[in-house]
Amino acid sequence: MATFLHKLGRLAFRRRHVVALIWVALLTLAGVGAASAPAAGSSSFSIPGTEAQRAFDLLEQRYPGMSADGATARVVFKAPGGEKVTAKDNKAVVEKTVGELRDGSEVASVADPFTAHAVSKDGTIAYAQVKYKVSGMELQDASKDALKQTAQSARDGGLTVEIGGDALSAVPETGATEVIGIAVAAVVLVVTFGSLVAAGLPLFTALIGVGIGVSTITALANVLDLGSTTSTLAMMIGLAVGIDYALFIVSRYRAELAEGREREEAAGRAVGTAGSAVVFAGLTVLIALVGLAVVNIPMLTKMGVAAAGTVAIAVLIALTMIPALLGYAGRRVKPAGEKSRLLGGGRAAAARGRPNMGTRWASFVVRRPVAVLLLGVIGLGAAAVPASQLQLGLPDDGAQPASTTQRRAYDLLSEGFGPGFNGPLMVVVDVKDSEHPKAAVTTVTDDIKGMRDVVTVTPPTYNASGDTAMITVVPGSKPSSATTEDLVHGIRGAGGGIQADTDAKLLVTGTTAMNIDVSQKLNDALIPYLALVVGLAFLLLIVVFRSILVPLKAALGFLLSVTAALGAVVAVFQWGWLSGLMGVDETGPVMSMMPIFMVGVVFGLAMDYEVFLVTRMREAYVHGENPGQAIVTGFRHGARVVVAAAVIMIAVFSGFIGSSESMIKMIGFGLAIAVFFDAFVVRMALVPAVLALLGRKAWWLPKWLDHVLPNVDVEGEGLRTRRDEDRRDPDQGRELVGV
Repeated sequence: MATFLHKLGRLAFRRRHVVALIWVALLTLAGVGAASAPAAGSSSFSIPGTEAQRAFDLLEQRYPGMSADGATARVVFKAPGGEKVTAKDNKAVVEKTVGELRDGSEVASVADPFTAHAVSKDGTIAYAQVKYKVSGMELQDASKDALKQTAQSARDGGLTVEIGGDALSAVPETGATEVIGIAVAAVVLVVTFGSLVAAGLPLFTALIGVGIGVSTITALANVLDLGSTTSTLAMMIGLAVGIDYALFIVSRYRAELAEGREREEAAGRAVGTAGSAVVFAGLTVLIALVGLAVVNIPMLTKMGVAAAGTVAIAVLIALTMIPALLGYAGRRVKPAGEKSRLLGGGRAAAARGRPNMGTRWASFVVRRPVAVLLLGVIGLGAAAVPASQLQLGLPDDGAQPASTTQRRAYDLLSEGFGPGFNGPLMVVVDVKDSEHPKAAVTTVTDDIKGMRDVVTVTPPTYNASGDTAMITVVPGSKPSSATTEDLVHGIRGAGGGIQADTDAKLLVTGTTAMNIDVSQKLNDALIPYLALVVGLAFLLLIVVFRSILVPLKAALGFLLSVTAALGAVVAVFQWGWLSGLMGVDETGPVMSMMPIFMVGVVFGLAMDYEVFLVTRMREAYVHGENPGQAIVTGFRHGARVVVAAAVIMIAVFSGFIGSSESMIKMIGFGLAIAVFFDAFVVRMALVPAVLALLGRKAWWLPKWLDHVLPNVDVEGEGLRTRRDEDRRDPDQGRELVGV
């Protein structure tokens, strides 16, 4: 592989005009496609194989025209202190508002609170349910504005009015912190390279890669049913890995220049060596992201595949566009150890004989491996403790900031109708095979009324043919509570006996039941997914490192870092530690998909650092150094760049903590803290400590396996052999190198 990539790097360097033109054309094509594509609707959320989804599908079949996936809005009214909404003047304002809400081409129906019994027992709070013909993301701005203006008119009439539901849903905003993250990345690159030009290359190519990836996602969003979160995730991961992959190749290019090579040959060798590590690091990320399909949640699968596509683009850009741009940059990219005139007057940054920080740190770890190993494991173990209290759920309006109208509507409904009113359960009774349909539905209703934590059971609503009934059950506890989850399981458990007695099939759905099913499905898929992703990546790393223990150590280190990161997420978003600093207005359960998502993404990113750092050690070991010296050599050449890459990733991910979307905020924080733990504790401390303790055993591989495995030559041994041949035959060498 190193030989092939070496040729590719040199070709891109020589044919830089063609390479640059190809990438500019792709960016233009993707941009035009995104600009001309129709606006994407909301991403459908389905969970194949769950009871909640089966019930939803049955409703779509038995209640045609119901617009089950249409947007909803709950306009909540509260009378002034000491008054009731049923008072003459207040009632007139509510009825006028309901009449205005019915206007609009996208409105399907509006329920009058006084005829729908939607008034609290004390008469102070009421709500009007508005149903739309289209989903929340498809709802036109005019309809949203009309909804807000109608609510404001009611406020002018003296009532407190808030709006809940998904009708006011909007594309999440990431805020200024995303720009700050990119700015931090730029500063780190300048400090690392000592050159504005060299620092600008990774940023420039990463932005082009993200531009192509996100524009393509936008262009295909309507066709493939991709939500706004998909492009945000692709941007987050694509930007981070795009900068990192380019960073490693530019850094190796400068190192090759420092050894006296011509620029074209230096570009070829940089792509042949560091580029090989980029390919395999990218493959581990692709495996982790595409492997999300194992969970069998379409939305998660699409997010993973879209992000994987952006990562693949980042790899291709690093292998082709970086050497092309290095050709354009010429002498403005200095050899390693030199700074530009603007930043260092063109002087050497430091004496060449002086060991750098990476060398000094690695030497310390090699001398004290046990102490470093124990300290690192104990520290990560302490950070992982909160993960034992992990509670999973999906965010609802109760997780919104207190300043939003959705959150205030949620609180008013809880005040007037009880906490469970925000998460009603929908019980669907299929009596198509029952001899006495209405009697069966009555039996179901009576059984549910007798269950614990049930506040209200509405009369059944039959479809036109009378073979299906809907019953709304209001729990006594809030949607995310364990008590409500027990009630869902209790109703479902009673369904078996009811079917045996009446031939009626009972299904429970609704947002609350759907969230419970999502959590269960994700929990059930975590172990198979972990086995698949870690197993495939383990085999890949065996090929890369030609070792059994090094990939095993990499996997175990990942488990430590991801568990510690989950512990940090629990501490902040569930327990509320530092919640004010992170902008978390409301604590609660951790997002259901967070554990499996972090396992996938963090594993791929963790293997990046493993590949980049340990391939340098492997390269030194293969070229004759003893294990301890190889560790120090690997850190001398790779530690500075790995630290810079980690800081950049942390900065980019932290930029998304400022998002208005709770899921994006949690993902940004989780990935940032996971990279911190993995890069600075696991890869920079535990990895050299374990390798120092293992010595030559770390690179042991059974002979039979050594013969079976393909030789991918990540460490560039083929390039070194070729260089030796060139030295023995200068004429042939000039012909081969193309000088």
